[in-house]
Amino acid sequence: MEFIKGMDISMVKELEVSGASYYINGKQEDLFRILKECGTTMVRLRIWSDPFDEMGNSYGGGGNDLQTTIEIAGRTVENGMDFMLDFHYSDFWADPAKQIKPKAWQKLRGEALETAVYLHTVNTLKALKNHKLIPKMVQVGNEITKGLLWPDGYVEQTENMARLLRAGIRGVREECPGAGIVLHLDFGTNNELYRQWFDRIAPFALDYDVIGMSYYPHWNGSLEQLQNNMNDISARYGKNVLVVETSIGYTTDTLGCKGIVYSEKEEEATGYPATQEGQEQFLRDLMATVRKVKEDRGIGVFYWEPAWLPIPDCTWASTSGSQYMQEKMAAGNAMANMALFDAAGNANSALLHMKTM
Repeated sequence: MEFIKGMDISMVKELEVSGASYYINGKQEDLFRILKECGTTMVRLRIWSDPFDEMGNSYGGGGNDLQTTIEIAGRTVENGMDFMLDFHYSDFWADPAKQIKPKAWQKLRGEALETAVYLHTVNTLKALKNHKLIPKMVQVGNEITKGLLWPDGYVEQTENMARLLRAGIRGVREECPGAGIVLHLDFGTNNELYRQWFDRIAPFALDYDVIGMSYYPHWNGSLEQLQNNMNDISARYGKNVLVVETSIGYTTDTLGCKGIVYSEKEEEATGYPATQEGQEQFLRDLMATVRKVKEDRGIGVFYWEPAWLPIPDCTWASTSGSQYMQEKMAAGNAMANMALFDAAGNANSALLHMKTM
């Protein structure tokens, strides 16, 4: 299998509507063509069930409903890249801090909720297939460290969680039997966490192919810790492993954005200078680390939101999105100084030299 050099560009439609432009070697070019030219092999796309309020206002964060996903997947395939579909099974962001049931599923429990998961998975994949768009890989849930579809699918309610995951997996196997199925947790250096989680679900014999990990060096520790965990987990469970999210700053400048998370403190934690050269060296080292996983079980890396430029309107949540999440923190662009393009949209050296990694 070809080593995956992946990019999650789920924000792209919202960015382009807000005026984002992208350049390679001084020439303006379509983002997808730039990514392909620089060696990207796969694009990761999140999908939310109904990311709009009752008035039809987008929750923001890319507005990744089915139609948006079809459009982005279409551009991906047209430019000769595969895509991985990331089901959040929520109307908006799902991660270890929040796994909110879609509005339409709020009253569903037990088998009815499992059926909703199955039908949503099947109907989404059918819609993509109707456009001749077939994902190479599918994530059944996003950062499901603490479960999904709370409260029913809390990780402590392991049988319920496993049933919900099995429903999603069944939908993928029926519609896209050739797609690799990924189960994705956060904090990719935490070996104890991964052992506990996958030991917990082992009795349910879920049919999946890949263990996906988030790895952010400023929060999660060293590459050595990541490799040790990948070696252990891939051998223990007989699965390939994949970094499905990563990023690092190329500057500590906030670029005028609210909510920037990468500062001098995070730079110090990584051990890499917050420069384009430092960003490139990190990505080079990360890919080398994943390639070194024993028995060739390290299959690739996805960079998270490399094209999220410092455009004021492109925040991780709109006003209605923040209200839906009951989020008190002001929404902003947290990623601008960790993108693989500079503030003017020029490709950084990490992207320009990715083919050599």
